[in-house]
Amino acid sequence: MPLLRGSLRAAWRALCPVRCAILAALDDPQGGALLLKSTSTDVYENLAAEDWLHEYVQSRGREVLLLWRNCPAVVIGRHQNPWQECNLKLMRDKGVQLSRRRSGGGTVYHDLGNINLTFFTSKKRYDRRGNLELVISALRGIRPHLDILATDRYDLVLNGAFKISGTASKIGRTSAYHHCTLLCNSDRSLLSSVLRTPHQGLKSNATPSVPATVKNLWEEDPTLTCDVLMDAIAAEYARRHGLQNQIVLIDPKDNLALPGVNKFTQELKSWDWIYGRTPKFSVSHSFSMDHNVSGAEVKLNMSINHGRIENCNIEVLSNWLPSAMCDQLSTDLIGNKFCPTEAMVLASAHLRVCPQDNELHNKWNVLCEQVMAIM
Repeated sequence: MPLLRGSLRAAWRALCPVRCAILAALDDPQGGALLLKSTSTDVYENLAAEDWLHEYVQSRGREVLLLWRNCPAVVIGRHQNPWQECNLKLMRDKGVQLSRRRSGGGTVYHDLGNINLTFFTSKKRYDRRGNLELVISALRGIRPHLDILATDRYDLVLNGAFKISGTASKIGRTSAYHHCTLLCNSDRSLLSSVLRTPHQGLKSNATPSVPATVKNLWEEDPTLTCDVLMDAIAAEYARRHGLQNQIVLIDPKDNLALPGVNKFTQELKSWDWIYGRTPKFSVSHSFSMDHNVSGAEVKLNMSINHGRIENCNIEVLSNWLPSAMCDQLSTDLIGNKFCPTEAMVLASAHLRVCPQDNELHNKWNVLCEQVMAIM
């Protein structure tokens, strides 16, 4: 995305001296490292800030560390399947956001008890292990008793058994970034619940996450708050880069301070990016509409491509529900988004033209609820 060009940016700076601090810092002719901290807790805004910085840093060869935290959210990797990775219905019920980042890797849960670190460098200076060693040094510097090691998968583990940090990266033409999490005092109960898919019959070639036993640093040492950890990491980064430990605050929704960032945010929030980028997959699901009645078994098979239903087949005994109704629903679902909202609209439309038969309506509602439950 093109950013403000030299003459235009200079004129804008003269009018907005306060809001251009981030651009001034990035344009520093000294070209040293930079410490940034996001004032937002919105997952889409913070991921957009990453994208914006990646674009900006790419043309300047700067080294930057961005510190950020999010309200409850699940973040899947670029090539992952959200239906395979998490419990979408539970997330909707709990108000947990779903987002897809631009880097690869596995799915992670974020909340305000989780710290996110993004290290921006040139492609030549990209060093994931070095970044993790920086984090380890920072933690040992304030709590020498902590037993923390980096694994071959570039995760951080506590006491040789508990994962406290996941990692992923994006490598561009000339620049790269490596981001990782750090569990401080996240809601582990919600974490484990939302990262457990209810689907049993899902087949996909998407990149699967590797399950791990996690633990909060706060559980090991109750004095370790997010602020303590972030300050320690910032201080270690500053020490290694000869900085004065001055953190520049950025607001990712400020399109004047970060020209063009809102376009990144809107794309990351879009259905086409979050769901439509999912690799092709299929779902097979069987359920009983009435456990007290023999023959009330329903078999549902779907294939989904780019988040939309490509093929659909619903099998049910005709003496339980008219096969014509199920066949029509299967046909109408094709081409629609694999999401409960659109399925509900279709189901309601079918119900309006059905005979006024309470028993038939009840059976139809049970069927549609089961169909929507897998979306």
